[in-house]
Amino acid sequence: MDKWQTYVDEARKKKRKSSRKSGKGLEKSLNWFLDKGPQKKGGFKNKRARLGRKKFNNISAPPGAPGGLEEEVEEDSFIKKDALSPKIWRDNHLRDRVSKRLTKIANDFMENLDMDVDMEDLRFTGSLANYNWSKYSDVDLHIVVDFSKIDEDTDVVKSFFDAVRMRWNDTHDIKIHGYEVEIYVENVGDVHKSSGIYSITDSEWIIEPDPAKVEIDFVTARKKSDDITTQVNLIQIVLNKGKPKAALKSIERLKGKIRRMRASGLRKPEQEYSAENIAFKILRREGVLQKLNDLKYDSYDKLMSM
Repeated sequence: MDKWQTYVDEARKKKRKSSRKSGKGLEKSLNWFLDKGPQKKGGFKNKRARLGRKKFNNISAPPGAPGGLEEEVEEDSFIKKDALSPKIWRDNHLRDRVSKRLTKIANDFMENLDMDVDMEDLRFTGSLANYNWSKYSDVDLHIVVDFSKIDEDTDVVKSFFDAVRMRWNDTHDIKIHGYEVEIYVENVGDVHKSSGIYSITDSEWIIEPDPAKVEIDFVTARKKSDDITTQVNLIQIVLNKGKPKAALKSIERLKGKIRRMRASGLRKPEQEYSAENIAFKILRREGVLQKLNDLKYDSYDKLMSM
């Protein structure tokens, strides 16, 4: 329990000092936690390398395959498949070897927490639990925990789990049949917007995907992603002209727009198949979200430099 107790003491100290209700104090505590303890694979080279890629994970599935802005996303990567990935599924159930390996990964993650907490459920979700899987897909592994059994301040518990799972995802490169494994920790009762959720613990579908409901409007999605890409490039121009303060303001506005766009898409009947969510995936795959985060750090550094 040492890791948790040290973290929660620091988080509450910072939370008391902050009068804001936006969770800034918790984010500082999260950053503090990520700076502590030994790192695998040589550790993080710098703050940007550590947090830049993960910043959008608060609103997204894990990042897909790496690529720059010059890399075009193939439209056929969003085409509905006739069946679930045969490497992962057999007779509409998770393959036994895959199930056992993912369970082992989750159990190891929980044991390394050094906390007296049980895993309520282990769930498989994302595009690989649906008919829109592609070479860009990840294994979205969701560990379900009852936050209230750890501490009554569930916000602090969530920030702790965000920190440790971000560290885990950044320091491990585990692939299941070529698909990268990314861990999430969610609270019991959290609503996860997806039309495909499989309980590995119970070996059954919580929400079984329906191929008949898959319809992707790639043209609209591409228009939305192109518009945001253009705005990111314009911010780069503003920064190059020596206006970091204006760039930072535009970055925060655009990041808010991206969050709202994807959230609105997930609230639609199409959910992850919505044009808004597909646009988000395009931005992620083409490296636009990464560039936006890098621009934020660059703008701040220039603003603070003398």
